[in-house]
Parts: sequence; structure tokens; C-alpha cells
Amino acid sequence: MTRLFGLAVAAISLTVAMSGAAPARAESIKIGLSKLLSYPATPIAIERGYFKEQGIEPEMVFFDSAQPVAVAVASGSVDFGVSGLSAAFYTLAGQGQLRMIASSGYEQPGFYNIVLLASLKAWDAGLKSPKNLPGHAVAVTQLGTSLQLNLGRVAEKFGVDLKTVEIKALQSNSNVVSALTGGTLDAGIIPASPALALIAKNEVKVVSWVGDDVPGNTGSAAYTGTKTANDRGDLVKRFLVAYGKGMKDFHDAFTDANGKRKDQATAPAMLDLLSKFTGLSVDDIDKATPYVDPQGRIDMKEIRSQIAWYTSQGQIKGEVKADDIIDSRYAVALPGTK
Repeated sequence: MTRLFGLAVAAISLTVAMSGAAPARAESIKIGLSKLLSYPATPIAIERGYFKEQGIEPEMVFFDSAQPVAVAVASGSVDFGVSGLSAAFYTLAGQGQLRMIASSGYEQPGFYNIVLLASLKAWDAGLKSPKNLPGHAVAVTQLGTSLQLNLGRVAEKFGVDLKTVEIKALQSNSNVVSALTGGTLDAGIIPASPALALIAKNEVKVVSWVGDDVPGNTGSAAYTGTKTANDRGDLVKRFLVAYGKGMKDFHDAFTDANGKRKDQATAPAMLDLLSKFTGLSVDDIDKATPYVDPQGRIDMKEIRSQIAWYTSQGQIKGEVKADDIIDSRYAVALPGTK
């Protein structure tokens, strides 16, 4: 009897040990984004196993513009979004459906991310500076996106009344590219990723790199649904650990100790990784990368400024407050911007 009892205890101990040694099942999530350099942290964190380290199995779900990402997160069809900060995002966040948890790409001098382009026809006719925008038609993906906001800020910088510019919403970056190369529209403002090959082939002309002309703009951010933020806090924190490692890797590959654009020793490996993600050549990517804060911190003043701009354009209804939509349980503010 004693021997049988001992064998039973040993068997149970072995079973417990084996079950404890087995890896826990990873938690599956969906992340909405576009195949653009503005959102580098997610593919980096996936490729380098940072999500796996946090017990997360991520799936990237791709969209061709920012607003559908915000809608998808609000509806729960994806768990997290990394996209441009559109009027749709701020509206849904103001209604209590979304919460911002980290930054993504910033506009800074030398970090080329968003670009205002002219068609060859319009360039030859004199559209060679933002000062020449009045009377021209400019394409964006959708009204109320960060692309329109950037256009507005460039126009303001060069003393142009945005009301003198006709803004055309073409729904996707690929449609904007077709309109520019086909000469059916004078200008367009798009992310660098789809613009680089066109610029290299001299199929379009650069009118303005936003990072040089109006630096400091927070072009994009990471966010989640309010229900996820409230009910799945542990998941959000683990997501941010992995996301933060991706942000730091990207920052450290292309930024020197003074915050200036300069390739570091890790840049070649990073360029290869992002080339696979975007489908762009290594040379093209190296010419145009966004700036990211290595800690994913958020410029609170900039977010307030964006809300005020969209509201002034009639694209946000009602009062939306930055302090209400940036989730302080997870997000970290840039020093001096609260």
C-alpha cells in the first residue's frame, strides 16, 4: 500500500511538472495598420519576437487609409490600431469608444515621412512651392485625415488660405498616385512610402517635405478600444512592452545621440526588415524614414492642437478633450507637454 501511494504521488508530481513546463497558449490579437513606414513598431516587434515574449500572437490587418482603422478598432473587428490621427479617430474617441496609448511617427527635419507632390504638368505650369497652391486641386486619401491636416499646416506656414485650394478625396494612396502620374490632378499629399519610387523615376515633383516645413506634428499613434483598455489591462500593458521595443529599435537604427537623422550600426538589418514589410527597396526606405520617440511618448500639446484644427474645419462635432482620450493608465506624455 505504501509503495502504491508513493507511485501515485510520483505520477501526480510528474504530471504537474509537465503541465507547468508546457508553454501557455499565446493570446491572439489583430492589429490594424497600413504597409507604411509611419507604423514601424508593429512589424519590428513581430519579426523580432517581442510579442511572442509577451504571450501574444499578433495578426496584422491592413487598410489603405487611416479612418477605416479607427472604425475597425471601435467596432472590435481589430484589437489595436496604429494609424494616422484622423477626425474619425478623434470623433470616436470623444464618444468614448477609443483610447490612445502611445505615439508612432512624428514629423521632424531630416526624417522624411509625409510629402506634398506636384504632377509634372502642374510643376511645369509653376506649382513649385506651397506658395503656388491657390487655385489648384490637391488630392488626399480622405477628408479629415492627418494628410489633410498636414496640408492645412503647410498652407498656413506659407501664407495660403486653404479655402483657395480644392481638396479632392480619392479614398486611397494608390488612387492619389494614379491621379498624379496621370496628370488628372495638380498635386497630392501622401506618405513617403508610395511616393519614393515616383520621385526617383521623376514621375512627380516634391513641393514640400512636411517634416522640414512644419516639424513637430504627431502624424500617427497606437490606440485600442475603450472596452479593451478597461477590461484587458494586462493585455494592453504586454502589447505596449512589445510595441515599445519595436519603437526603440527603429529609433536607435536611424537616430544619433542628438536626435538627428543618421544611420547607426543596426540600420542595415532594420532596412532589410522594413523592406520586406513595405515592399520598397532598401535604398528607398533609407531616404525617407519617420522620426519616432524611443519610448512612444505622446505630445499632449500637439494632440490638443490637432483637435482644435479638425474642430475648426467642422470635422469634429461637440467637445473633445485630449485628457479624456489619451489613456493615462498606459500612455506617457512627452516632458513639458501636459
